Amino acid sequence: MVTKTEETQLNNLENQVDNGGGGAWEYLTLLRKLKLRRSDKALKHGLSILNNPKLRSTLGPDEWTLYEQVAVAAMDCQHLDVAKDCTKALRKRFPESKRVGRLEAMLLEAKGSWELAEKAYTSLLEDSPLDQAIHKRRVAMAKAQGNISGAIEWLNKYLEIFMADHDAWRELAEIYVSLQMYKQAAFCYEELILSQPTVPLYHLAYADVLYTIGGLENLQTAKKYYASTIDLTGGKNTRALFGVCLCTSAIAQLVKGKSKEEKEGSQVQSLAAKVLEKEYKQKAPNKLPQLTTALKSLTLAS
Repeated sequence: MVTKTEETQLNNLENQVDNGGGGAWEYLTLLRKLKLRRSDKALKHGLSILNNPKLRSTLGPDEWTLYEQVAVAAMDCQHLDVAKDCTKALRKRFPESKRVGRLEAMLLEAKGSWELAEKAYTSLLEDSPLDQAIHKRRVAMAKAQGNISGAIEWLNKYLEIFMADHDAWRELAEIYVSLQMYKQAAFCYEELILSQPTVPLYHLAYADVLYTIGGLENLQTAKKYYASTIDLTGGKNTRALFGVCLCTSAIAQLVKGKSKEEKEGSQVQSLAAKVLEKEYKQKAPNKLPQLTTALKSLTLAS
């Protein structure tokens, strides 16, 4: 994740380069370091160096890194001739490189030659079965073709090998949610919480899924994870505060007559409602009447 300081540094450097103040190489290096694309800028400033023999000669071995970066940026921007030229230069310099082979397969993808790209990736995986980038390209290719079931299949196969890839678990969870396969999505978020228990985003997403599934047990668990989200964010997650209110209201409908549970739920809902009202008074006072109405509909107005 890019920090605010890094983003500010990158934006300042980008403005400097765009306005002719130099620093194109430093800008491109920072893009790679932060794992950001900004493909239009990378293509423009990368070509300004590659097309200048004097500048290119100062890079040393990094010249080939730049060729790769520009090739990918050119594919993103559909400048396929530029991508082809960069890939050819890399193939000439590294005739046996699997990494260049991956770029060539990506170029086939960019052209829409799906079958040829699949054959290329299959061949590369036979030689390098643990190449994460190639496995991920197959997932991306399936999604690009609208083959969501294929993307799920490739992601599951990928996660059988690379179980610690948090981004892959999150992507799979989001696909399941989009297909309303909530139980499968819940499993993915459980894996994420087990591996990264202090990330509030996973607690919140898991709570959302459980609330959507419904049922007393799921609602009670969802409420706990909304509460843990509030705890992890220092009480500043509005969505989680609303989640606590919604869960409490739904649970109250299911446990009518059980005074102990109703009393405990009432205390929690009152606290959540008060924090929400305070937040809205400070940040969105014009929307406070809507909040009050919403809370009253859940019998939560403080």
